[in-house]
Amino acid sequence: MLRQYHELKARYPGTLLMFRLGDFYEFFYEDAQEAARVLEITLTSREVGKGSRIPMCGIPHHALDAYLVRLVERGYRVAICDQLEDPRQAKGLVKRDVVRVVTPGTVIDGAALARGSNTYLAAVLPGDPHWGLAVCDLSTGEFQVGEIGGADPAATTAEELARLDPKEVLTPDDARDLLGRLLGPRVAITGLDRWRFDVSLARAGLLSHFGVVSLEGFGCEHLPAAVAAAGALLQYLKDTQMSPLAHLRRMSTYAPEDGLVLDAATRRNLEVVRNLADGRTAGSLLGVLDESVTGMGARTLRQWLLQPLRRREEIVRRLDAVDHFVMHPRLRESLRTSLKGMADLQRLVGRAGHGSAAPREMVALAAALRKLPSVIDLLSGVTVPMLQEIVLVVKTHDEIAGVIERAIVDAPPAVLQDGGVIRDGFNEELDSIRRTARTGRTWIADFEAAERTRTGIKSLKVGFNKVFGYYIEVSNANLPAVPSDYVRKQTLTSGERFITPDMKEREAAILGAEERSAVLERDLYDGVRQIVAQAAEPLLLTARGVAELDALAALAEVAAASHYVRPEIVEEPVLEIQGGRHPVVERLVADRFVPNDAHLSTTDRAIVLVTGPNMAGKSTYLRQTALIVLMAQIGSFVPADRAAIGLADRIFTRVGAVDDIATGRSTFLVEMQEVANILHHASARSVIILDEVGRGTSTYDGMSIAWAVVEYLHDHIGARTLFATHYHELTELGALLPRVHNVNVLVQEEGDTVVFLRRVADGGADRSYGIHVARLAGLPGPVIDQAQRILQRLESSAGPAPSDDTFLPPLPSRALGAQQLPLPLNQLSPVEESLLTMSLESMTPLDAMAALHALIEQVRQRVAAGESGGRTGKVVRMKRHLPKNR
Repeated sequence: MLRQYHELKARYPGTLLMFRLGDFYEFFYEDAQEAARVLEITLTSREVGKGSRIPMCGIPHHALDAYLVRLVERGYRVAICDQLEDPRQAKGLVKRDVVRVVTPGTVIDGAALARGSNTYLAAVLPGDPHWGLAVCDLSTGEFQVGEIGGADPAATTAEELARLDPKEVLTPDDARDLLGRLLGPRVAITGLDRWRFDVSLARAGLLSHFGVVSLEGFGCEHLPAAVAAAGALLQYLKDTQMSPLAHLRRMSTYAPEDGLVLDAATRRNLEVVRNLADGRTAGSLLGVLDESVTGMGARTLRQWLLQPLRRREEIVRRLDAVDHFVMHPRLRESLRTSLKGMADLQRLVGRAGHGSAAPREMVALAAALRKLPSVIDLLSGVTVPMLQEIVLVVKTHDEIAGVIERAIVDAPPAVLQDGGVIRDGFNEELDSIRRTARTGRTWIADFEAAERTRTGIKSLKVGFNKVFGYYIEVSNANLPAVPSDYVRKQTLTSGERFITPDMKEREAAILGAEERSAVLERDLYDGVRQIVAQAAEPLLLTARGVAELDALAALAEVAAASHYVRPEIVEEPVLEIQGGRHPVVERLVADRFVPNDAHLSTTDRAIVLVTGPNMAGKSTYLRQTALIVLMAQIGSFVPADRAAIGLADRIFTRVGAVDDIATGRSTFLVEMQEVANILHHASARSVIILDEVGRGTSTYDGMSIAWAVVEYLHDHIGARTLFATHYHELTELGALLPRVHNVNVLVQEEGDTVVFLRRVADGGADRSYGIHVARLAGLPGPVIDQAQRILQRLESSAGPAPSDDTFLPPLPSRALGAQQLPLPLNQLSPVEESLLTMSLESMTPLDAMAALHALIEQVRQRVAAGESGGRTGKVVRMKRHLPKNR
């Protein structure tokens, strides 16, 4: 057995080998030590020779899925070795072989799959000038390929993979390090031999699998890098799954730039599918919009959010469908009722095509198909183009449902091996075998009563176990009464077990019938599963249509409940929003949310500078505007009173403070890299959200960068931009640049308190009320009081900015406005106080020399008294920063 184990282990290096022994899957050697640690199960050992033991641990075969999930989630590759024959029929060692290799990207078991998201396996082939990309979700049969070019295909590929979030990426061995640098540690990277990406070999494999003579029908015949990646991915699936993959019958070609592009920072900052607090869906835009009632619909809605549309006609088609459901609430409610409780057709068909669908899953598939006629009836007669197209592809598949219902019992066991899966009457031969087995079991049951009467032994009982078969058990006290035709079979502590010739004959008949029944039942079940697999393509088309119906109805449900409006989609690069709201925040604050308008146009109002106090709502205003654009371009109604959305090619955001210490990137470096990405890739059709650019460095540095970024956006890009800042001096740009406009978030001061009105109005703000926010945050009173004193001193000491060329290019006198004195800001010395009170303009040269002499004497006296502590150096530093009129 161990030789068998070692042979298999050598064929699958780099995997944990699960070796089937009876009712357990066992791990041996280093695999056992690793599995015991990860799965938290007992590590034991087994003797393999005199004085020699090896580590081992095991899990029950019926609990495979649960343990498999834990291993794969930790990034392990697991080879599942099963028994290929019945141990009772085997001669010598039971035949075993690996039946499947499970990797992070090839999980198909329900327990490991998230309901509302895909589990993607990707293949990437770096090249020049194009990179090849192929992506597949084995559980649903989705298969996409494409090529990525442009100025930086590596970065674009990394962004696309970040959107898809694959669990595993295949690439040539010599490109693993490159992919590792691009993707980081968040995804498992599997290296393959370079020859597996040979385009001729890949093309031949694809043609053979799909049964075609050309890839023209898939749109990728002219894309060699995409074909190479797709072929390598398909062969990897066949090698690891040992399955014909009958459900992989469609392959679509796409380009990432076909849709509205959201980079990783934008998806994170806008909390599109995960919130920033704990990474869950709740509190994200998806959490608000996902009112789907099926797993298929949830995944479709997620895909729409991560890759919004870019073409006006496609957006309008979706909006028309959502509008129809909004305007017909009874239809929407009836459709959602029909879909509610429907099993996940995509994944059920996927498991059937994979060859791993369990009996209960087949029954669930039939039940789901039986719901389709009512769905089709509800939509008969609709005139909305998108809904009409969906109805055309959604079929009832009565023949498939009928075969399953005729073949499989209504409540089958969890696994096929338990028996009793195939319905009586489906197969005459199986019925005959079952009658034989039932007759034998009836004879055995009657035999017990007859033997009690014949022998007079009232405690006699007939039993069965897998090792000894059927037996008659008699206690020690009754052994003298045992008839002479009883043959001793087993001795127990409390009695003995016997068999009779008639009983032995019946046992052979029963067990033979049960074995034949199990084999035939398995064959019949595989036949039914194969019928489903052969119909995978039309079934998956139906499933896709149902998923889209669910997603459209969900968007309509949210729109109706939350009073969203249909946006007007226009080609002109404008953004006109009246009464806009943040879809997530308004749910948290209910009727206390204050709507605001947003008006942008690349012709005369391209950049809007947003100023105002801390906590006034600037970030909410920025984010809600970007989210409204995003929602409009997935075909959703939007939270506003009215909205005219000019098509955007990309949405960019630079929001919040994020660092990446593991790779040596500070908060400010991350901020600057995100800004650089925006300035390099934005176009006039983009929508840009910038919040507090430059705050991660000194005031002068940050303000200079922010000023320069606004000028660059204005002069070289012209995109619709919302730019929030606490550098109130930047409001001067509204007077200097024709397409820059100022708005501010209003507050109302009432004595020492500030009321945040959350209302955006034209004009710039000149205060941030940061100390007020610090008080609300609970800073100690002495800290607040000292901060107020320091603020007053700074404001009273401020003056116009220096204008010499060594600091900044010539700017208007108000370009930097009030200055910030250098730190530390402890109590000023007498020398510093004297310097700050001097009026040089009114002093004669003689007065100035006298004053300077007096200051020098003060310093000498302090130094002599040992009180300097380096203060002279501070005076010099302060003098360098003092305004010129001081």
